[in-house]
Amino acid sequence: MAALHPGGGFNPPEPTTKGGPDYGRFIEAVRDLQDRARAVDAPDEVITKAAELLEQASALLTPYDADEWSTPSGRRMDLPMRGSIVTVPNETAVGEDGRLRGWVRFRRYHLGRNGAVHGGFIAHLFDSVLGKTSFLVTGGPYQRTAYLHVNYRKIVPIEKELQVDAGMLRTEGRKIFVDIRLSDGDDLLADGEGLFVTLKPGQP
Repeated sequence: MAALHPGGGFNPPEPTTKGGPDYGRFIEAVRDLQDRARAVDAPDEVITKAAELLEQASALLTPYDADEWSTPSGRRMDLPMRGSIVTVPNETAVGEDGRLRGWVRFRRYHLGRNGAVHGGFIAHLFDSVLGKTSFLVTGGPYQRTAYLHVNYRKIVPIEKELQVDAGMLRTEGRKIFVDIRLSDGDDLLADGEGLFVTLKPGQP
């Protein structure tokens, strides 16, 4: 597999139409289900029926399990987050100054306690956006996170559109130093920095 996919076996973002016109609908339905699972307070019989339906859906899909190189997840360039359910919903673009800016919206599924986003999901968002930053700014095809530092400044709310801003600080050989901020208007909610390392050919 490594010989077929140089750079540690990263899934090349080759566009695909697999999944058809309803793949985006399918991914959004999974996200909605995750939200419902966190929010539901239903009678026992409703939970029983829902469990049966979910088991049926899982059985329907199981025969079509595929490896990461074949599935459309992460390769549907026409869909938000390339059709992946893993990424926290966000959209960013590179500005004239070379920094990535855009929006992010944590869902009910990302709830920690008392209306606040779970800190692990914030770190996950930072890792994703900083990885995109290091890739777009340097043009390096394959990179991995060497470290990620997160400062939790204020409570991050769920179900609200927030702003994210990320950019490159400097490079040192194969090392790419990046920083990121998460804000709600003028309020800084969290910030951090990371180090990404460009992989050598075939390096895992």
